[in-house]
Amino acid sequence: MIHGLPFGDNGAPMTPTLQMLALVVWANGVPVLARLLSGHRFGRPLDGGRIFRDGRPLLGASKTWRGLGAALLTTPILATLLGLPWLLGLIAALGAMSGDLFASFIKRRLGRRPSESVLFLDQIPEALIPSLALQGALGLSALQIAIVSIGFTLIDLLLTPVAARLRGMFGRSLARSKRG
Repeated sequence: MIHGLPFGDNGAPMTPTLQMLALVVWANGVPVLARLLSGHRFGRPLDGGRIFRDGRPLLGASKTWRGLGAALLTTPILATLLGLPWLLGLIAALGAMSGDLFASFIKRRLGRRPSESVLFLDQIPEALIPSLALQGALGLSALQIAIVSIGFTLIDLLLTPVAARLRGMFGRSLARSKRG
């Protein structure tokens, strides 16, 4: 049985903190990757375009079935590669996506546009909810959960501008290929 991917030169297994961080980063990043690879295909909004009682979108157009499916289908695979049961990957994906949907709902209430970044609101729920859900299974302490949340926040802040630039590049090249 695999107890974790080798990490470092000494071949020591990956710690639960790093496993959790990897699951959170993947579950939150794979929807962006799926959008880059598929363009607008399969990009049907989860909320179906519904409007909340405040007159604003429930979640917004950037929360899609494609992204949810990508996270729920691939995070369990990553979990098994990390030496964890696939079910823990599914729980991590459900927690991360729940945090993302919660953040989107709050951002719409604040009048923010879909994909507009709000510091900490875009990171903490997406890392904290899955970490709390897997706290017992992975034996995570409060400090380890804080490390995962802070680590994910830093990674997200570094990678979000890169993803935005890639989206722009892919969007321009797709538009050129449709014209030509």
